[in-house]
Parts: sequence; C-alpha cells; structure tokens
Amino acid sequence: MSHIIRSIEALENIYGHPQLASTAKVSDRITPKYRDLIEASSFCALATVGPEGVDCSPRGDEGACLIVEDEKTLLLPDRRGNNRIDSLRNIVRDPRVALMMLIPGSGTTVRINGTAELTTDPELLARFAKEGNAPRCVVRITINELYFQCARAVIRAGLWNMETHVDPKTLPTPGSILQEMSQREIDGKKYDREWPERAAKTMW
Repeated sequence: MSHIIRSIEALENIYGHPQLASTAKVSDRITPKYRDLIEASSFCALATVGPEGVDCSPRGDEGACLIVEDEKTLLLPDRRGNNRIDSLRNIVRDPRVALMMLIPGSGTTVRINGTAELTTDPELLARFAKEGNAPRCVVRITINELYFQCARAVIRAGLWNMETHVDPKTLPTPGSILQEMSQREIDGKKYDREWPERAAKTMW
C-alpha cells in the first residue's frame, strides 16, 4: 500500500481545513501593522522559479531588507553577492516570487507572495547606495498576498536562543568545502583566511 499523498482530497483528509485565524490574517496589500513587521526585518529568503527549477536566496541589509514603496510595492536592492544571479535570471523569465522575512529576536515571520521585475532606474540605484556603492539593480515586488506565520517553527528551532547556537568551529568551513569540491584547485585555508577582509571590502 502506498503512503504517498497524491491528491488535495487525501491531504485535506489528514489536515482538515484552516481556521479563521489562519485565513483572516491574509492581506493583498501592506497594512500599517504589516508595515511595522516588514520594516523590522533585516533578513529574508527570496524564492524564485525558472526553467531549471526553483531557487531560494538569502537577502539581508542594515535596517529593513525590504523597503516599502507603497501599499502594494516593495523594493529590494540587489547587494553584492557571488554573481551567480540565479534569482535574477529566474525573475527575468518568470516573475513569480515568494519571500519569508525573519525579525531578529521575534518568533513572528512574514510571508509574501507576488511578482517581481528588475529595474536599473538611476534614481533608485542612487537611493540605495551604501559607502559610495550602488546596487546594480533593484528588485521591485508587487504584492499579491502577505500574512504573518505563527512562531512555532522559530520556537522549535530555538533560533534566537544563544544556548542552542552552534559553535562555528565545529562546522566545515566554506574554504574546506571549496577545496574538496574543486579537487584541491582552490586552497581552502587561504580562502578562509582571506575571506573576512575581502567581505569587508566588498560588502556593498
């Protein structure tokens, strides 16, 4: 007997239907209270989809990582990264996006579904310049729906509990992974040693 769920009916037989608190919170625009949550979030995950599949990219900034332009629009400056531009490639070909916003110290998260476009408007680029460096583009997101997610996942994970934090020294370093994956073409120790200074110089 198969235990794979293959229909919505089978899924709903297990989970039932959401209660009012799960549906009443959904908005198709930014309300004043949702704006407070968005402006308190310095980190989000941006999910996109393209011909090669789906992608999820971390995004963070000083202060709010997403800027409220109006009640239907958010702006996300594309800060320095690894130049893979997976998210941007996807948005150019398929505008659908989803975001999950984290608020340091809070269990409440914010989820946003909508569409996005990329702009190189000089005024916007200049507006988001940091330390003399402007982003190369800005992601303009049109909101279809947004809502908060209850704190259970963050509580279970102990995300902000210092006692549960992992000691980075117990984990593989980026350099060690690169050395292994490149068959030692990349010197892992050198990469790890130089990365902090390189990151500080190229943060924006």
